[in-house]
Amino acid sequence: MSEVREASAGTGAQGREGGGGRALETLGAPRHATDREAEQRFSRAQRTTILSGIVSLVALIVVLQLWLLTATMNAYLGGELGVAAPAAAASLVCFLLVLGLLRYVYRLER
Repeated sequence: MSEVREASAGTGAQGREGGGGRALETLGAPRHATDREAEQRFSRAQRTTILSGIVSLVALIVVLQLWLLTATMNAYLGGELGVAAPAAAASLVCFLLVLGLLRYVYRLER
């Protein structure tokens, strides 16, 4: 279990943020948000690997959507009208997955 100690938030009675309170700080943990951000950043090689994996997943999802569109159109034109709604829902899920991956890529680059 990690030890927790009370530390003043800054110098003097007011603290760094001007609040006057005390903050809890874990021993051995980074003290500033910038330190935490620096530790969470990936190296260039790691980012390249992650981006390659994401591009592969996006390509797979796009191919799945194209197959889904083809199968749905084939069924719809064959007279099976009940296929369109579930296929649209599945395509929406695929779209949301790609949006989530894109959001992750933007966060990765910051």
